[in-house]
Amino acid sequence: MKHLLKTLTITIAALFFVAACGKDDHQKPIKILYPSWSESVALMHLADEALTQNGFEVEKALVEPGPLFAAVAQGSADLYLTSWLPHTHKDYWERFGKQLDVIGIIFDGGVSGLAVPQYVDINSIEELNDHVAMFDGKIYGDGAGAGIHGLTLQAIDDYELNFEQIGSSEASMLAELRRAITAKEPVIITSWKPHYMWDLYDIKMLEDPKEIYPIDEITILSRKGFSDDQPEVTHFLQNFKLDSDKLHELIGMARKDERNPEVGVKEFYQKYKEEIDSWFQ
Repeated sequence: MKHLLKTLTITIAALFFVAACGKDDHQKPIKILYPSWSESVALMHLADEALTQNGFEVEKALVEPGPLFAAVAQGSADLYLTSWLPHTHKDYWERFGKQLDVIGIIFDGGVSGLAVPQYVDINSIEELNDHVAMFDGKIYGDGAGAGIHGLTLQAIDDYELNFEQIGSSEASMLAELRRAITAKEPVIITSWKPHYMWDLYDIKMLEDPKEIYPIDEITILSRKGFSDDQPEVTHFLQNFKLDSDKLHELIGMARKDERNPEVGVKEFYQKYKEEIDSWFQ
């Protein structure tokens, strides 16, 4: 009997050891990369907060889109949460898509295009060539690595616009928008929803008859094999979905302290904690 008890004790101890080792392996840090776009910053910090509060370790890094896609495709990072597919990030998907897995879709109403203040008496991209001087022939855009930058180059070609795209960064673009609206001057920017600019400024999207800027889905991408390695995290991400109102609320709260977006995101998480934590179940 003593021998049997000793054997059972050793067996049970061994099983706990194996389970513990499996848990350590399972909970290796989740490496998430993200670009500096407002929705990407907000959504990444929300995922970080939820995962951390539920016992997972997260490593995150701010990276430009090109190197970001390459790193996840090569397996040196685990996740990119906010790819705009199938259109805006089409070029990246064509290069790296075979090395990536689609985990889920956070939001299915991603809209992009060219926007102007409401006081500008133009409603369509087709009207722009009649007003080149008014806009000084410039479209202010995001950085060259952004998918909308490429779509805007295509729009300039397809509509035969006598405009050039001034692309540097989202911050510079929004600074130009703010300056123009303060002076009540005409300005054209590249724009997308969801984004906090629509909550701050009275702007409108120009009609796009050629449909250069189609509707996209904000899509979660992972390296190959991530779902097998991290089934609980994968389950959480498959349930990670926000409607337009909550997504705009999240982005707005992340901007309360632009240097520390996690402060507002923590408030958002606490407000919707029960719902967000249920995504793990």
